[in-house]
Order: sequence, then C-alpha cells, then structure tokens
Amino acid sequence: MQITTEERRARLATRHLLSPAARARTPEEVADAVVGLHATDPATVFLAVAARLGAATPAVLERALYQDLTLLRMLCMRRTMFVVGRELAPAVDSSTARVIAARERAKLVAFLAEGGGWDETWLAAAERAVLAELEASGPLAGSELSARVPALREQVTVAVGKPYETTQAVASRILRTMAAENRLRRDRPRGSWASSQFRWVPGEPLPQLPAAEARAELARRWLAAYGPGTVADLKWWTGWNLGDVRKALAAAGAEEVALERQDPGYVLPGDTGPTAAVAPWAALLPALDPTGMGWVERDWYLPPKHTAELFDRTGNIGPTVWWDGRIVGGWAQRADGEIVWRLLDDVGGEAKAAIAAEAERLAAFVGEQRITPRFRTPLERGLAGA
Repeated sequence: MQITTEERRARLATRHLLSPAARARTPEEVADAVVGLHATDPATVFLAVAARLGAATPAVLERALYQDLTLLRMLCMRRTMFVVGRELAPAVDSSTARVIAARERAKLVAFLAEGGGWDETWLAAAERAVLAELEASGPLAGSELSARVPALREQVTVAVGKPYETTQAVASRILRTMAAENRLRRDRPRGSWASSQFRWVPGEPLPQLPAAEARAELARRWLAAYGPGTVADLKWWTGWNLGDVRKALAAAGAEEVALERQDPGYVLPGDTGPTAAVAPWAALLPALDPTGMGWVERDWYLPPKHTAELFDRTGNIGPTVWWDGRIVGGWAQRADGEIVWRLLDDVGGEAKAAIAAEAERLAAFVGEQRITPRFRTPLERGLAGA
C-alpha cells in the first residue's frame, strides 16, 4: 500500500486542524490533535493554538494553562519544552520526561560538586527551602525566590583555570531540575502571555506507567497525528534510541506503507484510506510550530530550496506561510505591530487572498503584543527589519 504526498498533505488539513472547517473548539483539542505544542518559546504555544482554534483569545489558553491545569508544560521529547494535555501527560512523563529528569539531576549534582563543593545533602536542603517558601508565599518568580532562599543566591565557578572559565548562578539549574521532576510547576508569567519569566508554584507527581507501555501509547498518538511517518521521523521526534522506536511501533501495531521518494512509513492499523477532500486552506504558523517540526524528513511539505530561509542554523523552523499542505513562504511582525509575509513560490490569487485573511486573523489575536521568535531565521529577520 502506498500513501501519496497528496494524501499526506490532505491529512494535515483535518488532523492538524488547519482547514477552517476542521478548527477546534478548545485549546485542549488543539494540543491533543498535534500530541504536544512546542513550548521553548512561550509565544509559540499561543500562536499555534490561535491558528487552529475557531474563536481564539489569549485568555482562553491562559485559563487552560494556569487555572484549570488541563494543559501541562513539560520537559520531554528531545529534551524540549512541550505543552501536553493532562490525560496524555503520564505517558509522556513515563516514556521520555522521567529519563531526562534523571539526567538533569545527575548533571546538576556534578555541577554543584565541581563548582561549589556541595553534595546532594546540601541540594536536598535547598530544594526543601524552595518548596517551603512557595507553600508559604504563593507563586514567586525566580528572582523573588532567590531573594528569599539563600541557597539560590550561590554561584559556582566552572572550568577553573581554562580560557572559558566562568561563574554561574545555581538558581536556574536547581529550579529547572525540580520542574523536570514535576516538583515545581511554571505558573502565570510576569508580564504578558508571551513572557518567559514564569512564576513558580509546587508541582504534583504524575501517575507512573511502565516505560514500554508509555512509549507504545506515545507512538500511537504520534501515528494518529503524524502518520505516515518513518522510523527516522519518530526517532527524531521522540529522542528515543532506535531499539525503543522499533519496539514502540511494534507494540502500537503499526502497519508499513510505501511513501514517495522516502523510506517506508508507518500508520496505525487500518489507517490507509483516503482523506475526505476539503477546500484549499491557508495558515500562518509560528516559529517551532508542531506541524513544521513534526517530521525530520520534510521534503513532502517543504521544498528543500527554502530551508535556508526558513530554518536557523540549529534546525529550528521560523514563522511559516502554508498553502494547502505545503510551506510557501514566511511571515514576521514588525516593530509597529504589522504582520507582514513573503511568498517563496507563485501560488496564485486565490492563495494570496486566503493568506491575507489569515494574516488579519493573526493580527487580531496578537493585538498590541509584540512577537520576536526566540530562534530567528533569515526570512523572519528580513521581514521584521531586524
């Protein structure tokens, strides 16, 4: 059985909620549809939801993140921050995040021992002090916590005697590790919804699942959203080793299919039928959007000639313009707030009108907020006038 490039593009319209007819009603539906929202850049979470939600406002997503807690921010796949639905969070935690958290703690202990001569007993006391202060005082930003917890004000010197010797604060490393272990949670940030200056509150443990069972569940969810995909795609997306990828695909009952000009792909059992046709659609997706970052082999939706303009040097995608299942350009916000875009392919008048309408919808969502991607790309810089 072969799944064509045309079919793969058609699946994006409905499975990734990018066709106007397929848009979601809630932020939770969006996160579930794409498995997780990239959250290294806080603005990405909001803009990715806005592109896929029928009636989107920042307040709707803020409620899910900070009030209802139906969406959770986690350090997980590829050691990257994601926002995932509460129901899926245990599988994400047990399949990827727990291993990453253990590595983060090991690195933190070595960092403290090398630079300050502190051991795990000292670290445990510092962590107890952090949690006690948060229980007593409510949400606090990192700087506020450091002012109240003396251990967080400590600094260490690393690479002593070497040309790159430097002094580093311990606070961010300690808080990051505690968050990776779900002992802390990032609460509403200081400033706007696009800010990364989060306040901290005590976290809560997630139910633990057997690792193999959790990997199989995550593989099923990824196949439902991104299938067909190759072994290389799933290995890259999860950060698992090749053996765990193959075992997870087998446990999920994945079926092999042929793809055009690629290695064989995999889908869920029986998921080989055609997608119902929808009208051509346009989308303006943010930097690090999960659709653009969903596969490592991207030629079927991204012409290779455009990669240098739309990605930074470390492989992070910038803001993109889509037309009917493929990337055709990029966009940016200028200092005065204007949303501007540029096409890299000739797509015709119908596409240009639809893209312009999406730009207006995006501008209405962003309002007075100014968005500068954390990882900047050549096209985005040029459009923004940077």
